[in-house]
Amino acid sequence: MIHSTAIGFKHGCVKWIEVTNNQHGCSHKHSRFDCKHFIIRSSYCNNSTRLSFSQNKVLHERKSVVKRLSLPFTVEHGFTDNDDDDNISTFFTPLYKQLSVFYRFCRPHTIIGTLIGVTSVSLLPVESIADLSLEFIIGLFKALVPSILMNIYVVGLNQLYDLHIDKVNKPNLPLASGELPMEAGTRIVSICCLLSFGMGIGSQSPPLLIALVTSFFLGSVYSIDLPLLRWKKQPFLAAACIVIVRAMVVQLAFFIHIQKYVLGRPIILSRSVIFATTFMCFFATVIALFKDIPDVDGDKHFGIQSFSVRLGKEKVFWLCIKLLMAAYGTAMAIGVNSPSLPFKLATVLGHFVLAAILLLRAQSVDLADNASITSFYMFIWKLFYAEYFLIPLFR
Repeated sequence: MIHSTAIGFKHGCVKWIEVTNNQHGCSHKHSRFDCKHFIIRSSYCNNSTRLSFSQNKVLHERKSVVKRLSLPFTVEHGFTDNDDDDNISTFFTPLYKQLSVFYRFCRPHTIIGTLIGVTSVSLLPVESIADLSLEFIIGLFKALVPSILMNIYVVGLNQLYDLHIDKVNKPNLPLASGELPMEAGTRIVSICCLLSFGMGIGSQSPPLLIALVTSFFLGSVYSIDLPLLRWKKQPFLAAACIVIVRAMVVQLAFFIHIQKYVLGRPIILSRSVIFATTFMCFFATVIALFKDIPDVDGDKHFGIQSFSVRLGKEKVFWLCIKLLMAAYGTAMAIGVNSPSLPFKLATVLGHFVLAAILLLRAQSVDLADNASITSFYMFIWKLFYAEYFLIPLFR
């Protein structure tokens, strides 16, 4: 009786070992050759016969080589070292896909904007290193988590009501592509909303709760398709929703939250927070206008009268560039008057560099190619992130 096992894996110079059994006893054959597969084949003797110690050692060494190289291999019979790896892969592959779907559903570029924006504005009331205490970190955490949860509610709700539009404009989004069922999207949105309000109420910070309520209200009326709602159909109302939340609520509410309810100081609007609010009004307006440029086809089809539909892509595109250039020019003018030389240099040179990069990138955009427009839109979000690193330097 012959019993055989084989392990095959790719790459390298290999040995082939065959051990056969016949009625007269065991015979063993060894040969060496160069090839792309490493095969160990063993034909074991019957139960009354055992391999010699040296032969067992050879097989053990080959098995160790497999582990060290960590190369793909198959087990025909006998060795099962990859069973655990297969089980782990079977478990983690679907989990990774689900996390990827959830990540894209959350529109991560908006979450990053919220994360950086809230953190940056929370640093504005800080006057010394001593203010960066454990209480400050806890207060910042209380502001960040419910804000991100509310962000997920707003962008998720928009996808739920824009499903038919996204199938034209953004077919790769999880709901539009069918990767995420509507029921799952509804549950995610509902849970994030409830958790956000629960944490906001528990924080006992009125400005934080006001920020969450305002974001909830404007995010809802922007997307929900009911009478007197669905403000995204009206370009002025749509832009107002984004400007109020991104430019005003984030700057003022979270500044007061840290200043009054974390650091325990009287509410005084500083020069930096006034600049941040003014500058972000320009930036939020640009985001509100630009986000509709690549969506013209779907918006036209479904009756969404955005500025890009009414005025055309090119006019809205260059209007956005001019608004940003005006904002950067204003920032440089304000930075020049800073009493601190390091802050003066950082704010002036920083905004000059950003403006120069903006103009260079704008020249290369192909307005006939939605992929090019979308890429530039994501670049604008990167400029948005960069600005929040410069805002704390305005003192």
